[in-house]
Amino acid sequence: MTRIISGRAGGTLLDVPPKGTRPTSDRVRESLFGALESAGLLDDARVADLYAGSGALGLESLSRGAASADLVELSAPAAALIRKNADRVRTAGIDAPARVHRANVTTFLTASWLEWDLVFLDPPYDLSDEDLTRALVALAPRLSPDATVIVERAKRSAAPDWAAAGLEADRDRAYGDTTMWWGRPQEP
Repeated sequence: MTRIISGRAGGTLLDVPPKGTRPTSDRVRESLFGALESAGLLDDARVADLYAGSGALGLESLSRGAASADLVELSAPAAALIRKNADRVRTAGIDAPARVHRANVTTFLTASWLEWDLVFLDPPYDLSDEDLTRALVALAPRLSPDATVIVERAKRSAAPDWAAAGLEADRDRAYGDTTMWWGRPQEP
């Protein structure tokens, strides 16, 4: 079990898939969301949580003031679990939409017409660098001009290839075996 850390749904427990996912720890999420709130990146943001797992990142965003969240997960059991977690967050008083999409991330992004302000990519550690780059390339046209993209991977992983997607690195931060890379659309 994990939980929503703060906001209107703070303390709400979330189920985690029994296998095949690597949930972001409470400590890492607390630090990440503190930085996002300090920068004003959550208020009314349209959020995408790609490779959503339990949906914790997207649902935490809704708890802290995001306008909507699209949670994309290929695994059918994990997508069903995300729906249950979204229902728990709704019960806690969050009425912003949490849309769960059971799909391959790159396929979903290629077919989507949506636009996002804040995007989390927390793929399985075994996702190849090439597959991550394909996802970033498919994501880039779906970003608002001042969007923030956060990629979470193992510290030993290579940094995302931001340039291949027309994005640029902003910063990175390591938390134990995890690194969070922040990127954004390139300035025109």
